[in-house]
Amino acid sequence: MSGEDDSKLEVSEEQIKEAEVCKETANKYFKEQNFDEAVKWYSKAIELNPNVAVYYANRSFANLRQEAFGYALSDASKAILLDKSYVKGYYRRAAAHMSLGKFKLALRDFETVTKARPNDSDAKKKFLECTKIVRKLAFEKAIAVDKKNVADTIDLAGMAIEDDYFGPKLVDDKVTLDFMKKLMDCYKNQGKLHRKYAYKILLDVEQLFMKQPSMVEVHIPDDKKFTICGDIHGQFYDLMNIFTLNGLPSPDNPYLFNGDFVDRGSFSVECIFTLFGFKLLYPDHFFMSRGNHESVTMNQMYGFEGEVKSKYTEQMAHLFTEVYNWLPLCHCLNNRVLVMHGGLFSRDGVKLDELREIERNKQPPEDGLMCELLWSDPQPQDGRAPSKRGVGVQFGPDVTHRFEIVLYILFNLTLTF
Repeated sequence: MSGEDDSKLEVSEEQIKEAEVCKETANKYFKEQNFDEAVKWYSKAIELNPNVAVYYANRSFANLRQEAFGYALSDASKAILLDKSYVKGYYRRAAAHMSLGKFKLALRDFETVTKARPNDSDAKKKFLECTKIVRKLAFEKAIAVDKKNVADTIDLAGMAIEDDYFGPKLVDDKVTLDFMKKLMDCYKNQGKLHRKYAYKILLDVEQLFMKQPSMVEVHIPDDKKFTICGDIHGQFYDLMNIFTLNGLPSPDNPYLFNGDFVDRGSFSVECIFTLFGFKLLYPDHFFMSRGNHESVTMNQMYGFEGEVKSKYTEQMAHLFTEVYNWLPLCHCLNNRVLVMHGGLFSRDGVKLDELREIERNKQPPEDGLMCELLWSDPQPQDGRAPSKRGVGVQFGPDVTHRFEIVLYILFNLTLTF
């Protein structure tokens, strides 16, 4: 690695001191996990003194924690440009590449870090983890032609229910309300659903999702309420609190959970089986959309895959991937409201038929309608901009307005602008 970038801007001593104060303020916010404020103060430090690699690397880290992977990648690259010997810049860039599923690029940067710091155990661990993923992907690509669905390899009949299992049990292989209540009580008491019932739920819900279109149309009677919930992210007790405050799902109390059910929290398995159970119990009154965290890359990075392997098996982790591939991508409520985890599109004129016809049985691509439904974000200013996440697009109020007009023309609705 050669040294620092020669093309640095002139900065006064006063600016240098002020920038350091801003950095320390940002570090304080980061320690408090207030990453939005941390980013703001690192940005102020950069405005005062744009020549310091540390500022960019720190802001990259804060952006990573907010899943702004595109911004994180840009900041890490800038840090390296300023100082090619700054090891943390390579570490941050590797983490951003990993989050974006660019494992070969991540591997190069992790290799740089391990060569510079051969005794860094964390860097070595990340390097080995990334190496395994790259090799695994290469192997899976090589055998893709002969690859079988995991669902076809599950032998439920061969799974015995042990005499000492006293947890919830399916009745005639069906989910009932009594089963769901016992399941939630079991989880509240740190219990575990038997693997046979867990596999059965996954196999049944996969068949149910396979029959649904990519855009599900939902009719809500005028005298009924309809609850839409955002990210759960493995927070089981938050999920229970929602049901306590708003009532359990039922035909008279329908729900739509709008993606990102897992990762980050320690109880992702409990959350997803609770949600899948209610989907099987009330298929026409309980709805689920795919989020960007219902994907292999995110599950590897943010904990769900490891949690499933710990609580059940690697085979079940692969089965979850198959099930997630069949989750619907969006819901249209009463021909009036379009609900998706991400947002709108990189082009105008997208028709609902295009959403219905998306071939979704795959991992999210890096661009296109499916990607944007999972990853795009609104922005306050008009127009479109590259996504801070590195995938999808940011879209302004004018883009939303034009899309609403398309819906109005399609359905002759009365919309308030």
